[in-house]
Amino acid sequence: MHDDDTYKTIKDVSEGLYKEKGSKFLSFAHPVSSVEEAKTILDDYHKKYYDARHVCYAYSIGPQDKTYRINDDGEPSGTAGRPIYGQIQSYGVTNVLVIVVRYFGGVLLGTGGLVVAYKTAASEALSAAEILEKTVDKDFNIRFEFPFLNDVMRIIKNMDVQIVSQEFGMDCMMCLRIRKSESERLFGVLEKVETLQFTD
Repeated sequence: MHDDDTYKTIKDVSEGLYKEKGSKFLSFAHPVSSVEEAKTILDDYHKKYYDARHVCYAYSIGPQDKTYRINDDGEPSGTAGRPIYGQIQSYGVTNVLVIVVRYFGGVLLGTGGLVVAYKTAASEALSAAEILEKTVDKDFNIRFEFPFLNDVMRIIKNMDVQIVSQEFGMDCMMCLRIRKSESERLFGVLEKVETLQFTD
């Protein structure tokens, strides 16, 4: 197992709920693959829960060079986004957005109470999620003449390569996807096929 090219994420959206002194903390964990996707989901939540006191969140994106963000949305600094992000780290997942929506119950919880509430709510959503292990994959494009199609297909089958897209004509073009740790070996094998070129 190559630790540098695997990561854990969640399969589907999951939810949780935490209540404290009349306040309700609704939590949601979403699988996401980009910052743009996370922002779109957040926009939807702000519209859907426009009547909530706070919509706090944290996300982590990218299996290695992680991009993350935390947001307290008006709660005292460090009491919401950071505890939520702490749970993402605790569960060892990435490509995940966790949102906690707070409906205020009229009783102040204090900074310590808020940290516990947001941490617990985030944990409730993540504990309800199905966690998957995925590989870090690499995509690349190849071009070759049609008579060599069988040679290329044999390599693809033997090395467990995924065909993302393909075009057949006098020249054949394919976009292939393989686990990052296997990519150099695949390059070496494909380079031996006559007329084959790696393209952008």
